[in-house]
Amino acid sequence: MSDANPAFEPPPPPLPPPAARRMTSIRIPGIILIVLALVCVGLGVAKVLPGGVGTGLLMGLTGIVFIALSFVVLPDVPPDQHLSTGEKLAGIFYEPTRVFRSLRSNPTRGAPILIIGILNAAYLTAFTHRLTPERIVNYTVDKMADTPFIPPEAVERARTQGLEDAKAPAQRVNNILKAICGAFLGVFFIAALYLVALIAFGGRINYWQSVAVVAFATLPAALISKAVSFLLLYLKSPDDIHPIMGQETLLQDNLGILFSPKDHPVLFVMAASIGILSFYKLWLMAKGLKEGGTKVSSTAAWGVAITLWVIGLLLVVSITALFPSFIS
Repeated sequence: MSDANPAFEPPPPPLPPPAARRMTSIRIPGIILIVLALVCVGLGVAKVLPGGVGTGLLMGLTGIVFIALSFVVLPDVPPDQHLSTGEKLAGIFYEPTRVFRSLRSNPTRGAPILIIGILNAAYLTAFTHRLTPERIVNYTVDKMADTPFIPPEAVERARTQGLEDAKAPAQRVNNILKAICGAFLGVFFIAALYLVALIAFGGRINYWQSVAVVAFATLPAALISKAVSFLLLYLKSPDDIHPIMGQETLLQDNLGILFSPKDHPVLFVMAASIGILSFYKLWLMAKGLKEGGTKVSSTAAWGVAITLWVIGLLLVVSITALFPSFIS
């Protein structure tokens, strides 16, 4: 019997789905961080590098996180509009919606985190030089002595060791490395919280999208705060600067000016969270979640941003209630 349809050809087999994209570029920096961490720990144990153990452990943890996150899949989203890293860094101040939409398909995150870490390290170095290590360490240790469950001998050991570490030239390098690694770990952790919270609110966002949103939403407030703090650091008398609270910022754009941190520490902390920059950052975070996520409604974005802001405030208030002397 002849073939009824000799021209028939079977359809080709379906093509395999494209391989998922991953952030493999951060594996090499992760390996380098782990190697440097081992060197720092070794020098710290040998008493060659003061504070090297703590710095090395933080660098090692950062390197491990880098390698682990290199296996996380990148978002599979059609590109909306392409912006260079420089355009994103500048545009986040005057066209954040466009920047966040670009981050949806191309979640750049390294540059803003690095800038935040360098700003923190530079300000802390200038702050320590301006107020002197002796005043900062002695003030901190004196507040430790007011804590009931810390024995006096531990307080004096902390004073001696703190002064030795603060005066060591290598401590400046340690502070820079800690600030940069801390910035990366902080953004990675907060991004994970936003990811989980947004899923709970019915939204959909890739982890790297969440990292990019947190990094770029944090950058403007951090840059403004540190720029003003640098200026105030040299305009104000060192005697008028708080040795602990001033390490974060000297900008007073919030209602904390209505309360004395010594007399009402809890009320001071709560009022200090209500300010221009804090609401600016909250607004950027909500907009970033909405525009930078795969599928996020405005209600979900604002709900997540406000919820985590309240949780963070309650955490800070709880710590202040336990250790009120540190801000007095």
